[in-house]
Amino acid sequence: MNRQGFWGEVRKNKVLLMMLAPAVLFFLLFAYVPMAGIVLAFKQFNYDGGIFGSPWNGLDNFRFFFDSGNAWMVTRNTALYNIAFIIVNNVLQIAAAILLFEAVGKWFRKLTQTVMFLPYFISWVVVGAIAYNLFNYDVGTLNSILTAIGLERIDVYNTPSYWPFILVLVSAWKALGYGSVMYLAAITGIDTEMYEAAEIDGANVFQRIFHITIPNLYPTIIILVLLAVGNIFRGDFGMFYNMVGNNGLLFSSTDVIDTFVFRSLTTSNEIGLSAAAGFYQSILGFATILLANYAVRKYDKDHALF
Repeated sequence: MNRQGFWGEVRKNKVLLMMLAPAVLFFLLFAYVPMAGIVLAFKQFNYDGGIFGSPWNGLDNFRFFFDSGNAWMVTRNTALYNIAFIIVNNVLQIAAAILLFEAVGKWFRKLTQTVMFLPYFISWVVVGAIAYNLFNYDVGTLNSILTAIGLERIDVYNTPSYWPFILVLVSAWKALGYGSVMYLAAITGIDTEMYEAAEIDGANVFQRIFHITIPNLYPTIIILVLLAVGNIFRGDFGMFYNMVGNNGLLFSSTDVIDTFVFRSLTTSNEIGLSAAAGFYQSILGFATILLANYAVRKYDKDHALF
């Protein structure tokens, strides 16, 4: 009966399952099958033996990674950047969604939403080129303006302390439109009778926002933050590499685990070290999402992911 019931459900929902199949295949091929490569973190890789034929070396790759002095730096940078991205991006996205919802003009709302959404489609390669033309020491727009008004040039690409602010600002600019759309969809799903009742009771726009809109956004905020927390130890390689490149002067404030792994593969050809750093990153991400979900369950289990 159970088997017949299972195949009966498959036949009944075959169209939906066929629509789901590409996504399932994608994650199987690009997320689960490559997990077999984790063994490289415990091997001294050579091309004669390949992935499974290379000799085992225990925890030597991890020991080398931590003894190199880079483990703490890239872990700290990755976590702090992602925490800043989560806080700044979500606050700005919620504020933008509320402003769009409260906007009176329909055409103004659609135009503003379109303009905010455009940066999301710009490649990080293009964003990196824009940043270079803006901050270049000799011919950059910023330094051209500063010299024109009699001020000294700013050497952005040789000053690590500027880059946390630049990267957080660029990330917020690029993600603002996409994130605000999700929050705006959640706001439009709120029962309009609540707003009408509040207006009848004399509530102004700020009271409606703080007592109706934001409390009803809590489930959406918690889910999106939990999903983001799961990637708190996974840096956006496209952003960091295209904005900074291989500028060693900036590594102290911009190097994250993903760029460290990439450089280990391309410059020093340390495949075992790269696999160890990637495995270390995955363990940190897995532990973080479990802890975050546990904390949410303790507060309100209905808002937890699992």
